[in-house]
Amino acid sequence: MEIITIRDDFIKLGQALKLSGFARTGAEAKIMIGGGDVKVNGEKELQRGKKLRQGDIVEYNGKKFRIDAAGRV
Repeated sequence: MEIITIRDDFIKLGQALKLSGFARTGAEAKIMIGGGDVKVNGEKELQRGKKLRQGDIVEYNGKKFRIDAAGRV
């Protein structure tokens, strides 16, 4: 599982999909999320602005990444 490290307390789902490389653009992320293809912590997520925090796991098309906040426990 890939780890995405962020510097702030949260990152929005659409931004995280781009940072992880799952989506190339914001428009692509919007389509992925709107299509119901993205899960956060095992649940389908339809909000592009969903705030992801330390430990959240995002899944798309059988691939996963986890959010890690730098300097946090």
